[in-house]
Amino acid sequence: MSSPLSSLLRQMPKAELHIHIEGSLEPEMIFALAQRNGVTLPYDTVAALRAAYAFSDLQSFLDIYYAGASVLLTEQDFFDMTWAYLLRAQQDQVRHTEIFFDPQTHTERGVPFATAINGIDRALRQARTDLGISSGLIMCFLRHLSEEDALATLQQALPHRDKFIGVGLDSSERDHPPEKFTRVFAQCRALDLHLVAHAGEEGPPHFITTALDSLNIQRVDHGVRCLEDPILVQRLVQDRVPLTVCPLSNVKLRVFASMAEHNLPALLDAGLLATINSDDPAYFGGYLNDNFIAAFDALPLTREHAEQLARNSFEAAFLDAATRQRYLDEVTHFFQ
Repeated sequence: MSSPLSSLLRQMPKAELHIHIEGSLEPEMIFALAQRNGVTLPYDTVAALRAAYAFSDLQSFLDIYYAGASVLLTEQDFFDMTWAYLLRAQQDQVRHTEIFFDPQTHTERGVPFATAINGIDRALRQARTDLGISSGLIMCFLRHLSEEDALATLQQALPHRDKFIGVGLDSSERDHPPEKFTRVFAQCRALDLHLVAHAGEEGPPHFITTALDSLNIQRVDHGVRCLEDPILVQRLVQDRVPLTVCPLSNVKLRVFASMAEHNLPALLDAGLLATINSDDPAYFGGYLNDNFIAAFDALPLTREHAEQLARNSFEAAFLDAATRQRYLDEVTHFFQ
């Protein structure tokens, strides 16, 4: 049964703050790029690739995610991937998006850093003028690799400092605590970059605390396990630290057994600055509106929650005050 709020959820203005651009690669585009670039895939058909999207945990997803990224070789590939996501974001009434990309996934395959960032940046710039979507790009370090590798990636990124607004930390959370990356995040902070990190998804709530204390992050990606630590919840509420929650991803990767068991209502009721996002939409069953509708179908969420989540998405974004207020005014007008 579909929520009576589905139409409102689809049409309301919103921001997306947790989207891995490589995770928006649909199987059809993977095959098209493979053909364009002469890449051989371990799957014969689009259907066979899609059938492989049955994940038991984060690592089983990452294995296929990195295989999919292998088709990205040219600047045009990165542009096409990003543009396809932006067109979908426009359909979902996304006004502002902050996109993650994983340069190490590409540089370790021999793809130059500039090739990846230039293609993504060109699509983001075109979307500002053609689609009316504002954006920021966040460069993520892969936490299963060494901090030395992350430091080297930061050096590669510096000539392109004008094309990204911040850095993040993603990939497998188990066995890779945030403090592993204290030095590189300190350097990024000195460069006045925004700082975010995946924490408290598969990892324990103390990873969130460590990311706040050791990395000085401004926003927690996922963070759903924070409710296991009441003192941490109090801190997150008091300091207005946003959480970028990804409902379909959480269910697909077995963080929650079903959407009906997701703790999003409890996060909102606790006063946390929670937002809804799509994470890796091609792999987890839906883009931003799909996440909203799935959550509202399964959980006791109301029109008031919808407005709160729309407002939270802009409050949590790295926007200047005037732009943020313009988007918040649009939310207010929409819900009148």
